[in-house]
Amino acid sequence: MPQLDLVTRLIHLALAVLAVAAFISGEFAGDYKRTSHLGFDVHTWVGFALSAVIAIRMAWGFAGPGVARFSSWMPYSRARFRLVIEDLRALATLKLPQRPAHEGLAGLVQAFGLLVFAWIAITGMPLFFLIEPGMRASGAARTIKELHETGQVLIPVYLALHVGAVAMHALRGHHLWRRMFFLGS
Repeated sequence: MPQLDLVTRLIHLALAVLAVAAFISGEFAGDYKRTSHLGFDVHTWVGFALSAVIAIRMAWGFAGPGVARFSSWMPYSRARFRLVIEDLRALATLKLPQRPAHEGLAGLVQAFGLLVFAWIAITGMPLFFLIEPGMRASGAARTIKELHETGQVLIPVYLALHVGAVAMHALRGHHLWRRMFFLGS
């Protein structure tokens, strides 16, 4: 299995920490409350940081090392999508697929996660300019806000898939998560 480089691991760590912080701070944003806007401000700045890391990850997906490049793991070809189907069949028979990182179902889950976070970043940025804490969003701002809030459903779905897969692999003795969080091999 190819070794993940330091930059890829740092990007992963930043995505994990900031995504959780954005999700939690979004629950305390309180955009309709006329009291303190601290939660809204924290969510905004965490969102900016997460958007920057997403942009870095997207650039890394085109210019980074082979294991981090989208061209080596995104399931957009027929052969790669066939690996996803094989992995789903293996799971249906209660067998854990054994593939290199980012191949098969793992690649599809990673692609889904990047798309979810990119979607949230793309819909969140205009909200900074269109809504004001304490005011109800209307018109286009309300539509964008509703699209942004799909993250309240999509993030837990992604986390259930990703963390569930990591847990299953860890139970089988494959502790990639330790390397991703700089806790050894």
